[in-house]
Amino acid sequence: MNSDNSSHISRRSVLRFAGTAGAVGVAGCTGDDSSDESSMTEESGSEETESADQNQALEVGVTMGQMDSGLDPQDHAETNTEIIVGQAYEGLLDRDKQGGIIAGLANNWERTADGSVQFELRDATFHSGDPLTAEDAAYSVRRIVSEDVGISSPQANDLGLVNEVTAGDGTVTVSFEGFNPIAFQLFATNGEIVQQSWIEENSSDYINQNANGTGPFRVTGYDSGNEVVYEPNTDYWGGDVPVDSLTMAASSESSTRVNRLLAEETDIVTNVPPQEVSRVEESDVAGISSVPSARIIFLQMRYDVEPFSSQQFRQALNHAVDVESIIENVLNGFGSITGQPTLSEHVGYNPDVDPYPFDTDEAERLVEESGFAGAEITLQTPIGRYLKDVEVAQAAANQIDSLSNVSCELEQREFSALVQDITTGAIEDKPNFNLLGWGNGEFDGSQTITPLMTSGGALTIHKNDELDGLLVDAENAEDPDTRIETLQEANQLAHDLAPWVFLHQQFSVYGVSSEIAWDPRSDEFIDPDTATQQ
Repeated sequence: MNSDNSSHISRRSVLRFAGTAGAVGVAGCTGDDSSDESSMTEESGSEETESADQNQALEVGVTMGQMDSGLDPQDHAETNTEIIVGQAYEGLLDRDKQGGIIAGLANNWERTADGSVQFELRDATFHSGDPLTAEDAAYSVRRIVSEDVGISSPQANDLGLVNEVTAGDGTVTVSFEGFNPIAFQLFATNGEIVQQSWIEENSSDYINQNANGTGPFRVTGYDSGNEVVYEPNTDYWGGDVPVDSLTMAASSESSTRVNRLLAEETDIVTNVPPQEVSRVEESDVAGISSVPSARIIFLQMRYDVEPFSSQQFRQALNHAVDVESIIENVLNGFGSITGQPTLSEHVGYNPDVDPYPFDTDEAERLVEESGFAGAEITLQTPIGRYLKDVEVAQAAANQIDSLSNVSCELEQREFSALVQDITTGAIEDKPNFNLLGWGNGEFDGSQTITPLMTSGGALTIHKNDELDGLLVDAENAEDPDTRIETLQEANQLAHDLAPWVFLHQQFSVYGVSSEIAWDPRSDEFIDPDTATQQ
């Protein structure tokens, strides 16, 4: 980040400098209780107090690539929606910036003798003013995992195979079908808590346009698809929120996001494209903050439609795409090649699985062997959701199209429309072939493979009994080493089955205003409540 701001004084800089002077003046006057100095404070302190108040006013704007799909915290499966609703809603557990598990709405948690997990709730208040109860927490878990409670949540797999949820005296206990060795990891990333009565009393439309959580920010304005405005929650259990106003907006055009940052119209922008990095770094108003993310980018293929029903054809497409070239020439090095669904930093990664080598001869041979020579396919890609997503998809489509026996076209779609098709419960309604990114905030391989590749996965495009069995074994393994070995075997099988064209691990590249100090997280969640004024 460029720290030399001597040649540029913004509106907020003026307020900050004036506020500092005012704060010093007030401190000097109130340090002595003599009548003369008290009188001076009364006479001149209004201007100084106003400056001090201005100093405290920290307004933060965040501009992402896409907006939310609605404010129901339990009825979505997209990171951008989670970022927006996660300002107002919280889970029983949370994570720090390094990914470690920390307290959330539960201040104590333990595994019981029968393998269940129990959470002791802290005193917290919903934005409605009503206290959090154990019944609210139990209802929230049930609403996610059980269709009988009201919705068919795309997060149904995110807490494991829940068998029973019991509310106690200030506690909630969750039992599972099996051991669930990563129960606390799952609850640290998923399972936001809602107020049961508020959900039951309001319509789906109302819940998706309003919020009633316990989080650090309250929603004060919601313009669907355009903007969400927040104010700090003055009754927040975590103490004072250092941000006085938060606005979250979006633009699918990366250049627009960067221009807004450099025009000081926003403070944090996501997915700064490689060609814009130097322009941001050379400015006197912003800098770059990047971190390898927990997100993998891939092209997924539906196993139940031709030609993707053929394992040989799917493997052929993996050989046809030159991922290293895409990382170097499209992403300017902001990415790492992958060959399995689990990233190297996550539990279950198999170091013996290599990425598919770029080999057009082998690709064409496998296409012939598949029986689908001459296939005409279309790759669908979102616009502006992931770093250089359209350019990555275009490069991959061109490379596939260059094969002598396959034709490939590209179709660009707004992410909001594409994700509705992807998150539908029926596989026959999903796209045949599309680019997608998956963020694994649990840092565990099962949380990519289970929802995306197993038969019962909420977002699955694949079915294989052997893979299903391995994930069930991993879910029930009490010994950590045995579990890792099982997941590594699953990653080898997933590589061989090739339900995806494996692409790369995404790097999160943020532009950040020089007026604030803020550090990104590897799980891609944006936490403006940790920002401070420079």
